[in-house]
Amino acid sequence: MPDASGETPVKRPGVLGRLRSWFLTGLLVTAPVLLTVYITWAAIELIDGQVASILPGFNQLVFANIPGAGLIIGLMLITVIGAIAAGFLGRWIIRLGESILSRMPIVRSIYGASKQILETVISTQSDAFRDAVLVEYPRRGLWVIGFVTGGTRGEVAEHIDIEMVNVFIPTTPNPTSGFLLFCPRDEIIYLEMSVEDAVKLVVSGGIVHPPENGKSAAKTKAKAKTKAKTKAGAKAAGRTQVKKTATKRPATKRPAKKGRAAKAGGAGKSD
Repeated sequence: MPDASGETPVKRPGVLGRLRSWFLTGLLVTAPVLLTVYITWAAIELIDGQVASILPGFNQLVFANIPGAGLIIGLMLITVIGAIAAGFLGRWIIRLGESILSRMPIVRSIYGASKQILETVISTQSDAFRDAVLVEYPRRGLWVIGFVTGGTRGEVAEHIDIEMVNVFIPTTPNPTSGFLLFCPRDEIIYLEMSVEDAVKLVVSGGIVHPPENGKSAAKTKAKAKTKAKTKAGAKAAGRTQVKKTATKRPATKRPAKKGRAAKAGGAGKSD
């Protein structure tokens, strides 16, 4: 109800309303932190347990009970194995092991597939998962987010006359599962958002949107800076032109000398 001045008084929230607001604010602040700490701690404990089960006598070490000790030792072991594999002896051991695994019926397929996938993903020259795209699927008018994993090659490309690309379509909320599509290059839309932002959008089911496309925002800022520089340059050029025109003086005719004027007048009289 309006008061005597005609203004409607603002209704303040009660004690329960304030408590609920404070609880939701605290939940929004603490939940991501607690979730991150929990996942990190679980991952460290899992790696420590795996390293303790692989290395004999690990539990008897002094620092075995320190969280993260197994993770550090595992990283050190992987680095040492990589250094050994880079040498002649390491390459010979790897070839011997691969020749043994290639003779096993089921193990060779698992090893070959996992090795090829890791080499493709880890390789710095790979274009896998570099671009997020929009694909019209499963029918016209419906679009899904996909990730380009490379150009279509091999027998699949031989049977298709147009240029195709491999697009991985992830599922929500688990992006590790999905399906592969061979799409014409001119029928997909390349997005300017990063792969991380696209993954967040897929995992959240469309709830978490990127604030703005990182690349497009950068392009917008670059265009704005270019326009500002152009305007500043135009203004500076205009000021310079004004100064030049202001410093130029109009050309004045010099008066004729008295002797010449007198001669000209005498010539006219004699005629």
